Amino acid sequence: MLRATEGRLTRADRDAVPENGLRHELLDGAIVMTPSPGVSHQRVSTRLFLTLHAIVQEPLELFIAPFDVALPTGDVLVPDLCIGRQSDLTDKDLTGVPVLVVEILSPSTRRRDLGDKLTAYRDAGVPHYWVVDPLAPRLVAHELVDGEYAVVGDVTGDESWSATAPIEVTIVPADLVG
Repeated sequence: MLRATEGRLTRADRDAVPENGLRHELLDGAIVMTPSPGVSHQRVSTRLFLTLHAIVQEPLELFIAPFDVALPTGDVLVPDLCIGRQSDLTDKDLTGVPVLVVEILSPSTRRRDLGDKLTAYRDAGVPHYWVVDPLAPRLVAHELVDGEYAVVGDVTGDESWSATAPIEVTIVPADLVG
């Protein structure tokens, strides 16, 4: 995908934004600021982190927000959780393509997580993208197939879904919120 560069902000521009308690991302040449997440979001994030942390092994590593992911497309995103290769780590971020990104929907991020960020992760070649909706509760798992995301799992409530890649894990959305 070719992107216009005129008038686009850069990582340096994003990094120059003063700290103000918001999450700052660089998405398609624009700085996007997001407020801190609420309680239901944090519950899901913590429980999913604990579940994944118990099984992620070298050469992969699990990270929880706030943590920058500098994609090869130029976007710098802060996913709620991600799994990346240890060889792609710098002192301050993950450069390259994570093997899994998880976004947890909030009222302020819902549209972006299901739209622009899904597109950004797809265009960067992120092979696995999961979206968790704490209110449903629901997990939708996307897998990159021929350059497009295909839904490989879509479960709600007490239904379970088992991932085989990039790690083997079974997720029950209700367990993440309860």
